[in-house]
Amino acid sequence: MSELILVRHGQANSGATTEEDYDRLSPLGHDQAAWLGAWMDEAHMTFDHQVHGTLRRHVETHAGMNTGTAQVDPRLNEMQYFPMADAMKLHSGMEVPTDPESFADHVPPTMRAWRDGHLRGVPDSWDGFHGRIAAALDDHTRIDQRVLCVTSGGVIASTLMRVLDLDIPAMTAMLLQTRNASFHVLRRFRGHWHLHQFNATPHLAGPDRAHALTFV
Repeated sequence: MSELILVRHGQANSGATTEEDYDRLSPLGHDQAAWLGAWMDEAHMTFDHQVHGTLRRHVETHAGMNTGTAQVDPRLNEMQYFPMADAMKLHSGMEVPTDPESFADHVPPTMRAWRDGHLRGVPDSWDGFHGRIAAALDDHTRIDQRVLCVTSGGVIASTLMRVLDLDIPAMTAMLLQTRNASFHVLRRFRGHWHLHQFNATPHLAGPDRAHALTFV
């Protein structure tokens, strides 16, 4: 039986206004990654194969977890939301989000506009984004192994959308609820993936780490 553990990166630079500036872990993000790796070590969780995207926040999270060597696959990189937000403003006049609340309002209509082909000049098409993720994960899970994949919230939401046959509102709800340095467990049985765990953060349990339960 194949088992896929998807990990969202630790907290990035949430005050950024560009993709480049966002793409680095905050001090808390480094702590979250180290705590997750330590918990996995204490739980004797080992992996047959490890992979992450090329983004700095993926690399830093995996390094901080200290779980071994990993393959790098750019197909596991996140959607570039800053260009999408700019394109959404041109399409609908909707302002670029500047805080978590406005971001939560911004995501669902942006996903619909993206799917419907209204966002011009963005790096990925809707089909291209979801297609590359599906292809990457299929490639990395061809053999019955336990696979660790460190990636981003959009990649995790895309995977759950495919596995659970979610519509856009449900997919965006999962995207917005995915915590930093959380992990998600999928198991393949008789050729089909099944969700066994969503948004797990046992490494952040306890009042001394309540501050580390972050979404952005």
